[in-house]
Amino acid sequence: MPKPMTDTARPNLLLITSDQQHWSTLGTLNPKIQTPNLDRLAAVGTSFTRAYCPNPTCTPTRASIITGQYPSTHGAFTLGTKLPEDALTLGDYLRPLGYRSTLIGKAHFQPLRSTKDCPSVEAYPTLRDLDFWKTFNDTHTPWYGFDHVELTRNHGDEGHAGQHYAIWLEQQGVSDWRAYFEPRRDGVAESDRDGALAPPHEKGPEYGWRSDMSWKLPETYHYTAWTGQRTIAAIEDAQRQGVPFFVWSSYHDPHPPYCVPEPWASMYDPADMDVGRYAAGEFDDMPPPHRMTRDPEADFQGFNLDHRGNHGYTPHVGVSEDRLKRCQAVYYGMISFMDHWIGQTLDRLESLGILDNTLIVFTSDHGHFLGQHGLVAKGPFHYEDVIRVPMLAAFGDRIPRGETTTNLQSLVDLAPTFLDAAGASKVPRAMQGRSQLAAWMGDRPEKRRAWAMIENHHNDSDAVHLRTLVTDRYKLTVYRGRSWGELFDLHEDPHELRNRFDDPGYGQVRAAMMERLVQADLEREPAPMERVSGA
Repeated sequence: MPKPMTDTARPNLLLITSDQQHWSTLGTLNPKIQTPNLDRLAAVGTSFTRAYCPNPTCTPTRASIITGQYPSTHGAFTLGTKLPEDALTLGDYLRPLGYRSTLIGKAHFQPLRSTKDCPSVEAYPTLRDLDFWKTFNDTHTPWYGFDHVELTRNHGDEGHAGQHYAIWLEQQGVSDWRAYFEPRRDGVAESDRDGALAPPHEKGPEYGWRSDMSWKLPETYHYTAWTGQRTIAAIEDAQRQGVPFFVWSSYHDPHPPYCVPEPWASMYDPADMDVGRYAAGEFDDMPPPHRMTRDPEADFQGFNLDHRGNHGYTPHVGVSEDRLKRCQAVYYGMISFMDHWIGQTLDRLESLGILDNTLIVFTSDHGHFLGQHGLVAKGPFHYEDVIRVPMLAAFGDRIPRGETTTNLQSLVDLAPTFLDAAGASKVPRAMQGRSQLAAWMGDRPEKRRAWAMIENHHNDSDAVHLRTLVTDRYKLTVYRGRSWGELFDLHEDPHELRNRFDDPGYGQVRAAMMERLVQADLEREPAPMERVSGA
């Protein structure tokens, strides 16, 4: 039985996230990949093998992590939207408890385009205005509850590099840093001019792929190294100030494009990779958009999707297995590089003597397709590959060491769980997540989640609007205004190859899951204001 929390000093809080990492890409689960430091974290904490994001894209989930709310409540419901800057977040609630909150790495709370009605500091030309970012912490913080931020928006060598990372590169003497990223004219990518907001490598079926995936940027100057170094600096700064910290160490990889410096680019042999595949006939009983993905000429306009299915989703038809294997080898290398810097952070916590008094959570904002079901990257289809995420938690002896659990987890619970660990008297009423600290510590099993809810609303219309409810055994997905749906028996069909939604043999299960979906939606309804009178 883990020890109860008896320390008089408030614990530190460290959230480490990757971006678009498949739930299985941990060395403790997958012998093909080397993640010695995440394995080390698993050894001193608990591994959660059934953790889910509230939305399988970046902005909605990242906003949910800091607000404790679902995307339909906090408002940043899809990519290209903005979390309101006056939203109450975890950092706002931690500040009265004496915490210093810092975000290092990727934010993505705002869109890549700024408009009159939706101004965005993460958009051009501000993104590349280094003078603006040099004074940002003096003039714009707290920002989303963070007392200090250091940001960059790009993935790989795409052209969105800038902000604090570019300032750091110039401080390191890399004055020609722009040469390592996608060429741009007048600060605007050619592909941005038509409103696509996608760098050239994201167009069509070439999403994220390179003929040469070994990036010439030296690893010393890579944003993964920058994120790791600046995370350690933020921890050291809080220690010097003598205050407890909440640090979000927000890594950008292994999000495509698939490119990374050596030695990580050639760390894995593509011939050793096991990539996902489409199983013949698996879409026979699936909704129409699934079947359309087998047609490289399919027109998704009827679903308000672009030719890629929206937000990086691409058909797998015509993509060779050799190419997928090369991509996966580099994808693994990106994860191992990130793991190296996570290890540096753990080493520094240990040398400072604060490792056991720091609640550490590692997870990812959403998953990734690399051939599974014939899909690549991400999109509006709620297979486990894209909605399930890796997750580890360690907290000295207070969370069991070296254990693995299949208890359901949701990232919407992270904010209230961190607040609980920090000693907050209660979870804010506006939060829809529930603290899992007692369940993680093992002394309150009734606090465990019975379900996880995943939302997806890609457009302003109802064309792509779905909800998924996951329980221990079953997964139900319903689509707004559509008669089709999905029902998977995850015990009997863990690879999700047989949709039981219209199977008469699963009629009672479908009815029970429909009722559970309605009840879960009622359970998560927030009540942000206390009722003080009968009328």
